Amino acid sequence: MSFDGIFLHAMTAELTDELVGGRVVKLQQPYPQDVIVVVRNQRQNFPLLLSVNPTLARAQITRIPYANPKTPPNFVMTLRKYLENATVVGVEQVANDRILRLRLRSRNELGDQEDLLLIAEIMGRHSNILLVDSATGRIIDLIKHVSPDQNRFRLLMPGAQYVQPELQNGFDPFGKSALTSADWERLLLALRDLKTKPEQVWQRTFQGLGKDSAAELALQTKRCLDVASLQTTTLDFWQHFSQQQATIGRFNGQLQFSAVPYQVMTEQQSDFADLSVMLDQFYGQKAETDRKHQLASNMLQRLSTVIKRNRKKVKKLQQTLDHAENADIDRIKGEILTTYLNQVPEHAKSVTLPNYYEEGQPLVIKLAPELSPSKNAQKYFTRYQKAKTALVVVKQQLEETQTELDYLLGVEAQVGVGDPKDLADIQYELEQQGVLRPNQKRKKQRVKVNPAERFYASDGTEILVGKNNLQNDQLTLKTAKKTDLWLHTKNIPGSHVIITDPAPSEATIKEAAMLAAYFSKARQSSQVPVDYVPVKAIKKPNGAKPGFVIYTGQHTLYVTPELELVTRLRQKPIAPVKS
Repeated sequence: MSFDGIFLHAMTAELTDELVGGRVVKLQQPYPQDVIVVVRNQRQNFPLLLSVNPTLARAQITRIPYANPKTPPNFVMTLRKYLENATVVGVEQVANDRILRLRLRSRNELGDQEDLLLIAEIMGRHSNILLVDSATGRIIDLIKHVSPDQNRFRLLMPGAQYVQPELQNGFDPFGKSALTSADWERLLLALRDLKTKPEQVWQRTFQGLGKDSAAELALQTKRCLDVASLQTTTLDFWQHFSQQQATIGRFNGQLQFSAVPYQVMTEQQSDFADLSVMLDQFYGQKAETDRKHQLASNMLQRLSTVIKRNRKKVKKLQQTLDHAENADIDRIKGEILTTYLNQVPEHAKSVTLPNYYEEGQPLVIKLAPELSPSKNAQKYFTRYQKAKTALVVVKQQLEETQTELDYLLGVEAQVGVGDPKDLADIQYELEQQGVLRPNQKRKKQRVKVNPAERFYASDGTEILVGKNNLQNDQLTLKTAKKTDLWLHTKNIPGSHVIITDPAPSEATIKEAAMLAAYFSKARQSSQVPVDYVPVKAIKKPNGAKPGFVIYTGQHTLYVTPELELVTRLRQKPIAPVKS
């Protein structure tokens, strides 16, 4: 199921139980299109996620941690001004459409009570979140400002009068107004019409039906031959939504979710505690990837351009080097021309002379007709000297360019395996390296690097993982003790991993190695080589790029990264026991 009106109906019931009567204790906007309203109720916090991401728009309680931006956006600052300490009076859905309204009660700066509406319109690319004054209907602020040129139906700007979106046609299946006998007769006739698909009939008749919900209704009512059976089957279908059973399965080959199990779905999983837990699993990785793509798109585009440029430069330098390494043939030709100068005709384009370096084998030598034989010989000697001189310079340039290319490929891999919160460090690093233009708004003092991510081995040993070069340097060169164990994929860009134990068990080393393999460019590979040495064996050469170190005396372990293990190691064991 897409996040359609039926699913929102089930979610509204869940949110009502969890939020109504609670108090807003925190408001966050971790990403431009996501708002989190933390409600304290029943002695626990409920982080309500409202997302207007075009492909991931939804409303749910989320347990996925989010990092706040260093500077809070204007919209969340407005929400904090009006909604901090507000009480959630009600959670309601408009008809059976994709509009969720939170009714909140707070006090203004004068201490007067005011009623507010936080409205989430979950409508794909037209999704929006609005804060509205209940008494006047005036929009206080909204997450996406829309000019009149883009929307002539209603003005979506602060200060404008709130106009509700036009609702979908059809009956509200959970509303008070029921279908009449004549309506059921018309519905039965429409379903029997072979010119129209039953799914389309259901979507025209009722509000808020996604394709999978309409397909499920069509399947369940396929054998209904009269109005009575059609009415009974349809009403039973709606009744199922009063007892949600969060489900993930496949519909038409695509992974989908629903509030109750559907017969049209295969490979179903229904062991989730509630709808929100299910959505965290369904959207978690997808949302993280999408956010990362949004945040990193410009960075990756610039990286791709610079990487292509360096690859082209490496290719040209290699060609120059190959030519320079073959420069001896020019010296030989010059010497042979000088030896047999009297046998070289004037104005000839080429000449064949015996090569005394190859037991007199004939050697064809090209000539410039406009030059004398002696000038042609001098030309070959000059070309040889230039190539010989260039050999040293080109080798150095090739080495520097290859080092730069390896560094950029490593950063590109870090963008791929890192979390959105790690991208700020990578952006700052690329600005320092001259790959990206410096942010003029950034403060002059050095940006604080985010700490390495913390994991826990099965025996409770702490494992630290750097997600980018700045974190890697900080972790390896400053945070880690000399007696700790350091791990990194062998000759593969990836994270620095530290086991905070001078003598970890073999099982812990293997788990840390799997983390190193997972947070590297070899994430999708098997039997990934991972080196490990004590931190005291790590050295950073002077002037080396961020994240680059050298080491000796390493041991190598071959592991295959597993997402399930990474997820498990993020949780600290309840009672760690060291073996």
